[in-house]
Amino acid sequence: MVFDPNQMDLIDRRHVEALVLGPLLREFQKEIGVERTNEIARNAISKIAREQGARFAKDIGSNNLEDYVANKDAWRRQGALEVEILESSADRYSFDVSRCKYAEMYRSLGYGDLGEIFSCTRDFEFCSGFNPEVQLVRTQTIMQGASHCDFRYSMDKSDQLVESDPE
Repeated sequence: MVFDPNQMDLIDRRHVEALVLGPLLREFQKEIGVERTNEIARNAISKIAREQGARFAKDIGSNNLEDYVANKDAWRRQGALEVEILESSADRYSFDVSRCKYAEMYRSLGYGDLGEIFSCTRDFEFCSGFNPEVQLVRTQTIMQGASHCDFRYSMDKSDQLVESDPE
């Protein structure tokens, strides 16, 4: 039997990753500095997330917003996120996260400052890899000390707009 980390609940995967990456990044921070280490880590994790987003679209056979939303349960398993859905349509999906066990887990491990790199950065990049026309706007996160995270997804229909020809 071959081990497939994709079969793990996402919060468990992030926990294992943090146990490996956290100490590694701390050592790099001592050697080359916090800013440079975090930049390298953010770039690497962003690339991985874009690739995972593209693979996700391929695996579900779609890259539209409705199918993206319908397949987001993995992020919430084990009560990892408590959310309030504000809007859900073919072109928009908005929700607030009122509790984030990812943030709680990173803080409990002593990596609260790295949680944004380990998890939050992925949100934008995964979405971009899934479909560059799906836009995410988020102005705050629990990970960075806010009371809630505000996720606002929309389909970018700009390429479908027809400009009128002024006479």
